[in-house]
Amino acid sequence: MDALPELLPAPAPDLAALAHALGPLAPAFGIRWVEHCGSTNSALLEAPPEDEGKIHVLAAIRQTAGRGRRGRQWLAWPGASLTFSVLWRFAPASSAPAGLSLVVGLALARALEKLGVPAVALKWPNDVLAHGAKLAGVLVELLPGRYAAPAAVIGIGLNMRLPADAVIPGQPGGVTDLAREMGEPPTREHLLAAILAELHPMLATYERAGFGLLKNAWQQRNAFANLPVRISGEGADIAGICLGADEDGALLVRDAAGVRRVLAGEVSLRPAS
Repeated sequence: MDALPELLPAPAPDLAALAHALGPLAPAFGIRWVEHCGSTNSALLEAPPEDEGKIHVLAAIRQTAGRGRRGRQWLAWPGASLTFSVLWRFAPASSAPAGLSLVVGLALARALEKLGVPAVALKWPNDVLAHGAKLAGVLVELLPGRYAAPAAVIGIGLNMRLPADAVIPGQPGGVTDLAREMGEPPTREHLLAAILAELHPMLATYERAGFGLLKNAWQQRNAFANLPVRISGEGADIAGICLGADEDGALLVRDAAGVRRVLAGEVSLRPAS
């Protein structure tokens, strides 16, 4: 892969401004913002912080080996993207999270809408779109089973101001950034605070009641609701009408054989021709 275009060095994050933007929620988070990281998800998975009653967040000014679904690389440029991961520990009695990436996408969408980003929509299972182009992505990975309670590392990458010559392959709908969608983007600190402020209560609700309670809010933003889609994976392709998501986050598609459930995995979602 070609080297990433270089931009001017991004300034150090203002942690005091971040805490001020979080307000009363600031004590709930333990935030570390590093200058350089291969993958914030990998760093939290390989060395999870001790459980001290805080929600741990690792953000990177530059992430050089960020990962997306299906083994793809998440490309990020210094000062052009917000890349971070959140370690969320569930209650000991919780079952394996289902539909979690959809809940995180919903929190992202709500935060962006409150910031004034227009035409925000969600593409199952982990993309946030603006005017049909990819604006942000989510990667959820579970900590190994040796830990007492289920825990998930939630990775988020959000385009803020992409270089003019940036090329991101594998995005047939195109990519966009906050600068394009809203003019001058908010600061990284304000943006991270806005996302965490939505993520905190939504994950708490999800932990208590599951995805079912949030399903309608997700469906209202479903980019392909009642549209023809094609799902391609390791097996045969499925073409049909996108009905939305089931109670556990599975995608529902109606074809000639009836309604079919598509589980999160090695699949891609494309509008049918």
